[in-house]
Amino acid sequence: MAVIPQELLAWYDRHARVLSWRTPPGGTGADPYRVWLSEVMLQQTTVAAVKSYFERFTTLWPTVHDLAAAEDAQVMAEWAGLGYYARARNLVACARTVAQLGAFPDTREGLAALPGIGAYTSAAIAAIAFDRPETVVDGNVERVVARLFAVETPLPAAKPELTALAARLTPQARPGDFAQAMMDLGATICTPRSPACGICPIIPHCQARAQGIAAELPRKAPKKAKPQRRGTVWIGLTEDAVLVETRPDKGLLGGTLAFPSTGWDGSDLPPPAPADWQELGLVRHVFTHFALDLTVATGRLTATPQRGNLVPLGRFDPSALPGLMRKAWVLAQNPFPATARDNAPPWQTPATRDR
Repeated sequence: MAVIPQELLAWYDRHARVLSWRTPPGGTGADPYRVWLSEVMLQQTTVAAVKSYFERFTTLWPTVHDLAAAEDAQVMAEWAGLGYYARARNLVACARTVAQLGAFPDTREGLAALPGIGAYTSAAIAAIAFDRPETVVDGNVERVVARLFAVETPLPAAKPELTALAARLTPQARPGDFAQAMMDLGATICTPRSPACGICPIIPHCQARAQGIAAELPRKAPKKAKPQRRGTVWIGLTEDAVLVETRPDKGLLGGTLAFPSTGWDGSDLPPPAPADWQELGLVRHVFTHFALDLTVATGRLTATPQRGNLVPLGRFDPSALPGLMRKAWVLAQNPFPATARDNAPPWQTPATRDR
């Protein structure tokens, strides 16, 4: 068993992915702020999607103290598009807690007590930033371990067993590099489909490969069909402004900039203002626990809105909207006045909106 970490670390020393939040293999002094920020961003998201967000955040807020001093609305706007918006709210709360403490705790237990940091993230920061021998298990690691030990119990029931097996592999020396080596192995070689077993550095130890079932693991329990929800979103205009609101801090898309809407989030609200509302069609969006058909209505406002705020079109930035609301904005582009279309980013123009 001890030879597996040695062989994997030797491979990692030669083939580690170059990522802006990492130190080189064998390096020391990983910045816990950058490790924490990257791990929070990478939850439910890909490395490719996170790169530009990470670079922008660390340019705007180079330290945890800078982020702690940022305005909530600015952080939410910069987060727009990454999804799972509770992460952004917890990001700010955690940064402010760390700023009050003076620094990140250097143990898994201390890290787990911070807002928004769970078992995986606390173990990852402790191992990578503080060289603690903690076991770090994400989806890539689950897949590697399931194949290495030929674990046929379907996920998610297999999680405790996979975590226990991963703990047996975690070395006392270089635990952070080992955690990242396991992630890199799963991301580049031990992939979900068509794993490249021929170049795997630990293939002699892989029980699933020996049994000819590597590509079948990890098994997964059948997914339940997502329930379907419906709702309406209203995009109201004046000659030079658009009606928006900030969603409540708690709940779906909490704290984000949005158009007034109803139905899909459990609310039952009337239109936000009198207008000649015209239904344009549906946008479809999939959340973690349900699928949504959202009717998009636009109209010229004929009286003062009962909710929301009018933002001048010249100051309105659609990129600050969450993905669902951006879809609604894209659908509504053609009926909008030229000033609104001119202020839309290139990816939202009629020529590119169907990509």
